[in-house]
Amino acid sequence: MTYRAIGLMSGSSLDGLDLVFTELTHTAGAWSFSIGASACYPYDDEWTERLAGSTTLSARDYLLLHADYGHYLGAAVHRFIEENGLHFKVGLVASHGHTTYHLPGRRMTAQLGDGAAIAAVTGLPVISDLRALDVAFGGQGAPIVPIAEKLLFPGYSYFLNLGGIANLSVNRPDTYTAFDVCPANRVLNLIAGEKGLPYDDDGRMAASGTPDGDLLRQLNALPYYAQPFPKSLANDFGTDTVYPLLRSTGRAAEDAASTYVAHIAAQVAAAVDMTGTAAPGSQMLITGGGALNGALIRAIEAALEPHGINVTIPGREIIEYKEALAMALIGVLRWRQESTVLSSVTGAQRDSIGGAVWIGQEA
Repeated sequence: MTYRAIGLMSGSSLDGLDLVFTELTHTAGAWSFSIGASACYPYDDEWTERLAGSTTLSARDYLLLHADYGHYLGAAVHRFIEENGLHFKVGLVASHGHTTYHLPGRRMTAQLGDGAAIAAVTGLPVISDLRALDVAFGGQGAPIVPIAEKLLFPGYSYFLNLGGIANLSVNRPDTYTAFDVCPANRVLNLIAGEKGLPYDDDGRMAASGTPDGDLLRQLNALPYYAQPFPKSLANDFGTDTVYPLLRSTGRAAEDAASTYVAHIAAQVAAAVDMTGTAAPGSQMLITGGGALNGALIRAIEAALEPHGINVTIPGREIIEYKEALAMALIGVLRWRQESTVLSSVTGAQRDSIGGAVWIGQEA
């Protein structure tokens, strides 16, 4: 059976909206995929400011933004379909939304982008609110991508996604675990912004700086890192805790970037240690925008060398759009009424079939 779906992903780094059109085929219990089209629509200054400031709004204005952003997403899907000649080819749309509040300890998570609005604009079936049921069952609601990693990328023992937040998935014969490691691009982009840059291209800033040993020790001592998994991070840990600590020393942006690259690499290695001894020759697939940061990848490779883990960097389309691809698969799994979230990853009471379904077309 083949399903044709569009997956939407807006990450915490606020670089834009990722869209993927994919054909997902289920045969004899195994899944395969092909990507027919992909794009990233950067946010303009207005949308960047509105999304970044969403948690400061009143309840009324927050809900108005939720509706507005849903219509924005619907219009983006229309544009994507037009630009790629996908008329009458899309079976459903799966939207992650843009995470604002994430408080799994209080069984609450919130993603902007009203699924009803997307369905009304596109006239297509839409799956949204992908994390909510897992959180209601006591789970972290994150990471959400591991179900797609398990089904679409067999053969890897480790998956590291370097997005706004870095998260690690570990695939062992007896279980599948995953958790958020540390803030990543969200903090690195803030440092690059001090130089008027949207990001540190290939890690050149970090490569030209010198790590601050005392600051690195302070970062590595933050309480979150000692917590056992399952665990997850909200965006404000990077913006309100980590970044101010980085800037408290007054060091040059290059030194701050170099220090933070060393911190990410150290926490990736510590996260691997937390999950148990790696089998010799284990493979790690690294995706997300950070996979294009040469300084960061070199630091991670060096940190993982004592563990005997080999790093694989896939083609650019998988690097940049794996999460949007995962949303498409999660939407299809929800449509099939199959589990979309792994409780072994999130710590929920059980696996769950999460996601709200909005039927946009006429009966």
